[in-house]
Amino acid sequence: MLSVYRSKALSLTRSSFNHTIKQTYHSTKSTYQSVKPPTTTNANPITSFPKDHPFAFQLIVATGKTSAADIVAQVVAEGKKWEDIDWKRNGIFVVFGFAYLGGFQWWLMVTKYRQWFPTMDRFAKLSFAEKLKDTAGLIDAAKMVLFDVVVHLPCIYFPTYYTIKEFVGGQSYNPVDWLKD
Repeated sequence: MLSVYRSKALSLTRSSFNHTIKQTYHSTKSTYQSVKPPTTTNANPITSFPKDHPFAFQLIVATGKTSAADIVAQVVAEGKKWEDIDWKRNGIFVVFGFAYLGGFQWWLMVTKYRQWFPTMDRFAKLSFAEKLKDTAGLIDAAKMVLFDVVVHLPCIYFPTYYTIKEFVGGQSYNPVDWLKD
């Protein structure tokens, strides 16, 4: 009985999918439009969220990660109690994690790196042994590391962090006063 139900449900799903595909093919225009398969009703929204909304997921992870890292540093490394946590300092990490790590670095390391280093996506999918044989991918990987260490970190990352730190946690919004601290 159960196998009859499964086969009917499976054939119903396949037929509805095939019907959807057939509808998207327009014989008069001779074009074919790709269609995503219909999502199943039992798909877990928590596990599908990162794939469906990668940028929003990046913002959430970057913000939560930097806030949690600061709280761990204050509690474990500095030995503060929960009620002694410096929430203004944590706010600096929340703003920096959201705006820079979540937003700007997405633009830089996903959007721009794909343009500047065209082998990035293909190289990332290779096994370690295949990566060692891929000269173009290794060269692009070395270029990415070099760009990150020589240009991104000293010229963009650290100045942005310290600007946000002074803007959120400083006493004045005047950059001249920031130099006095």
